[in-house]
Amino acid sequence: MKYHPDRNADNPDAAEAKFKQVKEAYEVLSDPKKRSAYDQFGHAGIDPSMGGRPGGFGSESFSDIFGDVFGDIFGASRQRGGAQRGSDLRYNLELSLEEAVSGTEAKIRVPVLVTCDECGGSGAKKGSTPIICSTCHGHGQVRMQQGFFSVQQTCPTCRGTGKQIKDPCGKCAGHGRVQETKTLSAKIPGGVDTGDRIRLAGEGEAGERGGPSGDLYVEIRVKDHPIFTRDGANLYCEVPISFPTACLGGELEVPTLDGKVVLKIPPETQTGKLFRLRGKGVKPVRGGPVGDLLCKVQIETPVQLTKEQKALIEKIG
Repeated sequence: MKYHPDRNADNPDAAEAKFKQVKEAYEVLSDPKKRSAYDQFGHAGIDPSMGGRPGGFGSESFSDIFGDVFGDIFGASRQRGGAQRGSDLRYNLELSLEEAVSGTEAKIRVPVLVTCDECGGSGAKKGSTPIICSTCHGHGQVRMQQGFFSVQQTCPTCRGTGKQIKDPCGKCAGHGRVQETKTLSAKIPGGVDTGDRIRLAGEGEAGERGGPSGDLYVEIRVKDHPIFTRDGANLYCEVPISFPTACLGGELEVPTLDGKVVLKIPPETQTGKLFRLRGKGVKPVRGGPVGDLLCKVQIETPVQLTKEQKALIEKIG
């Protein structure tokens, strides 16, 4: 502040030279590598002619130095408004376990901003065109004076576009986009699970000022199944077996996603035992072997026994 040219109108050249020295000191102190080099070798350690960056401090204009040091403090924007990519969207899709395992094609309806077909996205009434902004003269930025500092910010009139719409489109009210509900077909590959996302490129919101559209991400949630639970590529289920079958062995029909299969139960099977049916699980969406179906047997305790049945069980005990 002391060496700002506005405060040294009688000798601006000397003030600028002093300010460059302040800039140099600032860069040395704020950069651990430069500070270490200065501590070891003095000014030679940071001298551009001794291997520093081309041009050195002396090659910079005062405005560049001032912007580098103080630009971030005031949040000065250096970008002009232009085409902007549309926002990405997310759609939550619920699937049954059967649909998730085998794959399906889902019809989804998504509310989305699309380019206005009346004005072609310009925001101006048909037959008219936007004009150059009278505030920023097409630059998209205006310079604001804050005390001794001059900073740039986005033009409040055109919001950085550099153009004004004097006669806005009646359909989109000058925004260039309107909201519609699109019906899309999403192909869901087999093997997806809760948390997986399917990307539909270019199906998000339309871009502004001619920018590309965003993407639509379909996020999967698999509903609970009344029989099976899933853990990665494997499926689990519980099947009841009778007391005699557990004791003597036998055959049991168990459900799978492809239909029923016969499971052989060996004699003296204990409740809670797991039987593995290989290849009856899920084929992972990202590749790999098909998982298995693990059946956990639960022995059903007989009820409403007759005196003879109770006597027989007592003999077994």
